[in-house]
Amino acid sequence: MLNDLKQQPADALLALIKLHNSDPRADKIDLGVGVYRTGQGDTPVFGAIKAAEAKLVAEQDSKAYLGPEGDMGFVEALMPYIFGKQDPAMGGRIEGMQTPGGTGSLRLALAMVKRAGYNRVIVGKPSWPNHNQICADLGLEVFEFNHAAADGSTDMDALRGALGQAQAGDAILLHGCCHNPTGIDYTNAEWDEIAGLILDSKVLPILDLAYQGLGQGMEEDAYGVRRVLAAVPEALVCYSCDKNFGLYRDRVGALYAMVADPADLTRVMSNGHALARANWSQPPDHGAAAVRLVLADEALTAQWLDEVAEMCERMRQVRATLAAAGKTGGVDLTPIGSQNGMFSIIPFTPEQVQEMRSKHGVYFAASGRIAVAGLTAANIDKFIAAVADVTA
Repeated sequence: MLNDLKQQPADALLALIKLHNSDPRADKIDLGVGVYRTGQGDTPVFGAIKAAEAKLVAEQDSKAYLGPEGDMGFVEALMPYIFGKQDPAMGGRIEGMQTPGGTGSLRLALAMVKRAGYNRVIVGKPSWPNHNQICADLGLEVFEFNHAAADGSTDMDALRGALGQAQAGDAILLHGCCHNPTGIDYTNAEWDEIAGLILDSKVLPILDLAYQGLGQGMEEDAYGVRRVLAAVPEALVCYSCDKNFGLYRDRVGALYAMVADPADLTRVMSNGHALARANWSQPPDHGAAAVRLVLADEALTAQWLDEVAEMCERMRQVRATLAAAGKTGGVDLTPIGSQNGMFSIIPFTPEQVQEMRSKHGVYFAASGRIAVAGLTAANIDKFIAAVADVTA
């Protein structure tokens, strides 16, 4: 019965938002919410998206159902950016479908993995919390390895060890770029090695590409995904447009499957369609249609790429400023300069996290994860001074 349901803990991020909103201090800083912000603290609608939406309103002549696969024009338009322009379908081995955001893509990928007979997912620790939550909800075992070494680089020994212990029926979930929550990415040379390790271990790679363009650039951030796909027979790629198109609330994502034999693709994707039908029937159309229109228009595509590059450059400038502060109190901020994307982790103790909130009005996750884009020219000096104060 419904009254037998157990109380679930409040979402930590939502609780953090409430804490920040209730703080009356005018100079409080929100580093918890994972959205991009400009130097003025705003989360804008992309100019390219606004133009595409205006076109959509003027030209769209139906709101009829599309089906569980969603807007296939959107799905196909993204492929050259993800997989490369030369042969984005890899000789007919790759096909995709639209999903409700990157989370929907991951949910669908892991449900397909479960249906295909996989039992365990190898996941770096720490990872985005929803990775493990989705696995748990689907009854998939999670086998964790340390993602980051003590010196702020990736822990390749831990990854090698995890793949060395891989069993039949294992998959591995890897962040394609801009690791959430650490910001610590694999180098190109490390991806070269990882591709070979995955091939040798025969595990199924699930590649989560949620932040393409926000690390080093659109092409640079796709290196790891493309390198792994070039080496292995099968893979799943989860993609999000929520960040690099600013479509957070529209929930725009895609799932791509790569198979060894193109003849298997229709059968594999039929399982994705069936699972989608049972979960959300079909994904919301508006945001995906806007992306499709952007990518179909050369001028809008150029405008979008400029907007993504501007986001990337602003976050790199924030990282450079933090890195320049060097040893700050009891922590060294230097490694943040070589990290990528929207997040980094600073090794605060739980007591220091609370003191940052209560004494300085600086709010971020209990893990020490900060949303880099929440720092601006107006508040970054305050943040650095607060770090020095509570960690001294």
